[in-house]
Amino acid sequence: MCNFLYMILSVDPPCKLMLISVKPLLTNSHCSGMMKEVKSQVKAGVEIGTFWKALTKDMRFIIPKIVPNLVKEVELVEGDGGLGSVLLFKFGSDVSNMSYQKEKIVELDECLHIISLQVVEGGHLNLGFSVYKTTFQLTSIGEHETSIDVIVAYESEVEESSKPSKTTASALAFIKCLESYLLNGAS
Repeated sequence: MCNFLYMILSVDPPCKLMLISVKPLLTNSHCSGMMKEVKSQVKAGVEIGTFWKALTKDMRFIIPKIVPNLVKEVELVEGDGGLGSVLLFKFGSDVSNMSYQKEKIVELDECLHIISLQVVEGGHLNLGFSVYKTTFQLTSIGEHETSIDVIVAYESEVEESSKPSKTTASALAFIKCLESYLLNGAS
């Protein structure tokens, strides 16, 4: 879902951002030496059920509301919004190097609160990546607090790209925007 949000840090965000307990980690994956991962973590002051629903079932309606300058529309083009569904992200005026990106939900586990979206067309694939997948795993750490792990797994034809690190940083900023949206009545 937030593969496209690396631009959020270079524009005035539509909400006040306060990242808490950010732990960026860069690791190499075990997949044939080519796949790499960037991991980060953030806490949100929203209970896990509410956050999960917003990040999964309501995502396509919420994203254009909280970052309209980056994503003007999210359209469900295949499936029912569950595993295997494909979403079309149409980018806003502040995204100059991409007009759209299609992402497929390749992992969705309601019990473990894990959702993974992989770019299948446009966007990052047009920028030299052969694989680009973002995973969110939510963990309840209190009655009104959730820990969110963000993992960007990628293969790139471009040496030393900073986009995966920017994606995780921006995904964390997006999570804080989503938290603010949910805490302020989710209108």
